Amino acid sequence: MKTAICHYSRHHGNTLKVLEAMAREGDVDLIDVTTRQAVRLEDYDCIGFASGIYGATFHKAVAAFARQYLPAGKPVFFVYTYGGAKGSGARAVAVVAREKNCPVLGEFSCKGYDTFGPFKLVGGIAKGHPDEKDLEKARCFYREIQEHFQ
Repeated sequence: MKTAICHYSRHHGNTLKVLEAMAREGDVDLIDVTTRQAVRLEDYDCIGFASGIYGATFHKAVAAFARQYLPAGKPVFFVYTYGGAKGSGARAVAVVAREKNCPVLGEFSCKGYDTFGPFKLVGGIAKGHPDEKDLEKARCFYREIQEHFQ
């Protein structure tokens, strides 16, 4: 199964750590949605969308990327990290998937170290996350996604 995971991961690279753990489980291309590149998501069996939670939701660049490049009917999944609360999570990208009749295979989330705004004053929250336990859960989640294609 060939998978693309389109992502935005900046603050502390929490989401990228999770995605790199998943990528070791199979044929996965990690695509940074902020780079200018020609993307042909039609060539993939499955597409993931991933982001840290910014202002209670996925980064806007991920939803915009999905709206522009996600092929209709393509199976998708969502991955995100958060410091304090999940917020609305992947809702914005899920709306795009629904509009394009893409089946949603699942959603994975875990805590991620966060020093944004007032959290910086206390040295951050969710220190040490994602940790090895979080990464193993992410790998397990991706293996379950792979089972849909066997």
